[in-house]
Amino acid sequence: MRFRELGDSGLQVSEICLGSWLTYGGAVENAQAEACVDAAFDAGVNFIDTANVYSGGKAEEFLGEVLASRPRDSYILATKLLGQMPNGRGLSREQVHLQIDDSLRRLRTDYVDLYQAHAFDEDVPLEETLTAFAEVVSAGKARFIGVSNWSGEQIQRAVDLDIVNIVSSQPQYSMLYREPEQDVFPVSRANGISQIVYSPLAQGVLSGKYKPGEPAPEGTRAAARPGEMWGNTENDVLERVQRLRPVADELGLTMPQLALAWALREPNLASVIVGASRPEQVADNVGASGVDLDESTLARIDGILAG
Repeated sequence: MRFRELGDSGLQVSEICLGSWLTYGGAVENAQAEACVDAAFDAGVNFIDTANVYSGGKAEEFLGEVLASRPRDSYILATKLLGQMPNGRGLSREQVHLQIDDSLRRLRTDYVDLYQAHAFDEDVPLEETLTAFAEVVSAGKARFIGVSNWSGEQIQRAVDLDIVNIVSSQPQYSMLYREPEQDVFPVSRANGISQIVYSPLAQGVLSGKYKPGEPAPEGTRAAARPGEMWGNTENDVLERVQRLRPVADELGLTMPQLALAWALREPNLASVIVGASRPEQVADNVGASGVDLDESTLARIDGILAG
């Protein structure tokens, strides 16, 4: 497992981060989910990402249970706030303080290493949100602050206010979704902010399990919750993804490993977030860490995806 520094925090995080959206605290039985967490630690993963809204708080509760027996300094824990919870939503000062306390209670810890705004809140002055984050850090409830789904312009506004140090950005990013390269990455690089990217497998599409002209396999997200897919399931996209398979085969990689290694080619990335419902998936994903794709391979991938 390789490790990268998270912004200018000094934290060294594993290139693979175990996420908990749509998996832990509900969709995956706890015993199976715990096996995934154990497999991640066994493989060298030290970075766990969650959010207060995942499974209505149950993802944090699950992680609080399974992490309780591990030394607190053996892992880096990140959570987020914004979405609707029983006691409110948003990034107001009141909500920041309410939600961090609730998250810490569910996670059974005195602090999180990274506390993130899950999205930008247009209804609250940015100064209020950042001041509240600074108070959370000062109180020792979070070590560092990050943002998620913020544009480059929003990140720059926060940096210019100079109220609290932002060390990370968490955007969606994959071979099939490269928009952050336009503004988020350049602004972040200029300000010492690292990326922690989610959906690097494009909701499983880049695993190659969805075939053009065929129904989604039983048990997959596209079969169970087709309305939650963010595109990328059109036949022409699926055909291009299938043409990546020989590239992976020639490199001795699985399709998920190829997609994760492609994302990790970007120096501004600290880690890629992966979800897993089986320990074998964890082991496969971890195999992407340390894989360096040469320029000819990257050019070949670009050519295939361009059609």
